[in-house]
Amino acid sequence: MPWTLVVASAAVLAITTGTRQSLGLFVRPLAATGLGIATVSLVLAIGQFFWGASQPAFGVLADRIGNFRVLIVGGVMLAAGLAVTPFLSSALGLTLSLGVLSAVGCGAGSFAILIGAVARRVPVAHQPMAAAWINAGGSVGQLIFAPLAQTVITAAGWSVGMWMLAGAALLTLAIARPAVGADTSASADAASAPPVGVRDLVRPAFRSRSYWYLHLGFVTCGFHIAFLVTHLPGEIALCGLAPSAAGVALGVIGLMNVVGTVSVGWLSARKPLKALLVSVYALRVLAIAVYLVAPKTLFTLYAFSAALGLTWLATVPLTAGLVGKLYGARQVATLFGLTLLSHQIGAFFGAWLGGIAVSLTGNYQWMWGLDMVLAGAAALATLPIREMAFVPPVAAAVRA
Repeated sequence: MPWTLVVASAAVLAITTGTRQSLGLFVRPLAATGLGIATVSLVLAIGQFFWGASQPAFGVLADRIGNFRVLIVGGVMLAAGLAVTPFLSSALGLTLSLGVLSAVGCGAGSFAILIGAVARRVPVAHQPMAAAWINAGGSVGQLIFAPLAQTVITAAGWSVGMWMLAGAALLTLAIARPAVGADTSASADAASAPPVGVRDLVRPAFRSRSYWYLHLGFVTCGFHIAFLVTHLPGEIALCGLAPSAAGVALGVIGLMNVVGTVSVGWLSARKPLKALLVSVYALRVLAIAVYLVAPKTLFTLYAFSAALGLTWLATVPLTAGLVGKLYGARQVATLFGLTLLSHQIGAFFGAWLGGIAVSLTGNYQWMWGLDMVLAGAAALATLPIREMAFVPPVAAAVRA
C-alpha cells in the first residue's frame, strides 16, 4: 500500500469534503439576508449537481493534463468561489459562486480523481481498503470543519466563516503533488497499454446491467447525503435544540464515518462487496425509522448522527471497489466519476426538495419518509449486481 499517497489524498479530501459538508451551516444565515430558504436550498442543490458533473469531466481531463494540474485548478476555483460569496447578494451571484465555481473546484479534488490516482498503484484486492482510508479523510475533514465553521459563524458571523473555509481550500495546493504522486495517467499508462478513447472505456460498462444497478443505488445515496448535510441544521432548529448542536452533530457523523469506512474497507477483503453495500443501505432505513419515533433530545440527535456516520460515505469505497473489480483499475476515475454524477443528480433533489418541504409544510416529515423509501430501493437495486473479477480484453481473447 503506497501510504504516502493514501495519506496525502486523504488530506486533500479532508479539506474539500469538510468544506463542502459544512455549507449546510450557512443555509439559515444566507436565507436571513432576504434570499429565503428555498432559494438557498436550490443554490446548494445546483452545487451538488455541478460537484458530481465535474468529476467524470476532470477524470477525462486528468488523463490529458495530469492529476496534479487538475488538483491545482480545483483548489483555486474552490477558494475563489467561497471567498467572493460574502460580497454577493443576489440569487444569480450565489449560484455562480457556491453553485458553480466552488462546487466544480471541489469536484476536482474529490473522490474520482483521488481514488482513481491511487487505484492505478494498488492491486485490485486492496483498492477498496485504499479507497476506505482516503474516504476516511473526508470524514476527518467534516469532523474538523463543521464544528469549527459553526464556532466562527457564532463568534464572528457567516462571512468570516466563509472566508475561513476559503483559506483552508488553498491548503490543497501545498499537498497536491504528494496526493497524486508523479502523474502517470498520460505517460506510464500509455506505455503499458494501447491508447483507448473515452467511448471505448465506458461502452462495456454501459452495456452491463450491474453498472446501471450501481447508478440506481448511488442516486438514492446522493439524495440521502445531500438532504442531511443541507437540512440537518434546520431539523435541529425545528426540534428546539441549540444551534451549536448542528456543528457537533455533523462532527459526530464525520467521526463515526471514519469507523464505518475503515470497517467496510477491512470487511471488503473478506466479504462480497455487493452484500456489504446492501447492508449499508438497509442500515440507513433502520436508523431513520428509529429516529422518527424517538424523542427529539440531544442524546437522540447524537445517537442518530452516530448511526448515520457509520453508513455515511461507506458506499464510496464499496462502489469504487465494485467498479474496479468489474471493469479494471484503468476505468475507475472515469466510470466511478460517472456514478458520482448519478449520485449528485440524487443530491440535487435531496437538497432542493428539503427546502421546498420546509417552506410548504414547516417541517421535514415527508422528506424523512421519502429518504427511507429510497434507501430501501437502493438495497433492492444492489441485489442483482453480478460481482465478478475483471478480465482484460487481451486475457479474455487468449482464454477464448
